[in-house]
Amino acid sequence: MSARPPLLAIDRVALVMNLVPYLVEKGPVPVVDAAREFDVEPDVLRRLAEGLVVIGLPEGMHHELFDIDWDLLDERDELQLLNTVAFERAPRLTAREAAALLAGLQLAQSAPGVATGETVPALIAKLSRGASAAPSQLVVAADPVDEVRAAVRDALDKGVALSFTHHKPDAEPTTRTVDPVRILVKDDQWYLRGWCHLRRDMRTFHLDRVTDAVVTDIPAAARDDPETTIFAREDGALEATIRFVPHVAPLLGQYLDYAEITAGDPLSTALLRVADPAQLKRLATRRGGSVEVVAPAEARQATVEWARAALAQYG
Repeated sequence: MSARPPLLAIDRVALVMNLVPYLVEKGPVPVVDAAREFDVEPDVLRRLAEGLVVIGLPEGMHHELFDIDWDLLDERDELQLLNTVAFERAPRLTAREAAALLAGLQLAQSAPGVATGETVPALIAKLSRGASAAPSQLVVAADPVDEVRAAVRDALDKGVALSFTHHKPDAEPTTRTVDPVRILVKDDQWYLRGWCHLRRDMRTFHLDRVTDAVVTDIPAAARDDPETTIFAREDGALEATIRFVPHVAPLLGQYLDYAEITAGDPLSTALLRVADPAQLKRLATRRGGSVEVVAPAEARQATVEWARAALAQYG
């Protein structure tokens, strides 16, 4: 085995800068393990670690220099920092801030197809360690898990197709068999993205319009779906037109991210590409007269009926 070339000065500086946080996180670590991690000879790493004791803050006071456990190094050939200088004074998350981030990660982890493997648990562990105080223990659930969501989760986990009844506005219900790809969550609305056997194409289904979901034993084929949002451009996407008061544009969020906007006074116009134009009824009713659905006709009619049904609730 050929010997490693000697480290350049710039490589030694980079190694030391990475060695300190490594030792802070790992605690006591054998020199051979650390050397393997940094791809250097153990003797080289040992000398660099010993040199930490002359590095610190500009004041140069003893308590402001790094220090290592010399007894541990001599007796067991392990490295541990005893004084980490200013690391403890680095800005840290408050317990409340950490709890908020942990809640968001737990919510992401609960959505099938959004987070897999050890990524989210590892992030949760790091956030917990990096907080200035122990964050509150939280359990987060976006909504009660119903039979449809449970079936979708089961189909995704098993890698099989899902059969269900799809209720599209102003159309007869249809039975669909879909190879599920992922779950999309937007504005508290849940969507299933998958390959529809009936349409022979990728489709997005609003889970509020899905009933009688059954997990089949049909293996779901692997599908390449680069689309991650129902608002981005894609071939075959449906077009819709809305008019809106310009000052509400920031409130329309992703609806306008890929839209063709024509500015106007008093109203601006936007051409949108969406999976289902009828979903725009929620957008129009939430903005209380500041947004108008113009086209297509079925989306405009769905908005009118949605608003009338809401008014009827007031007697």
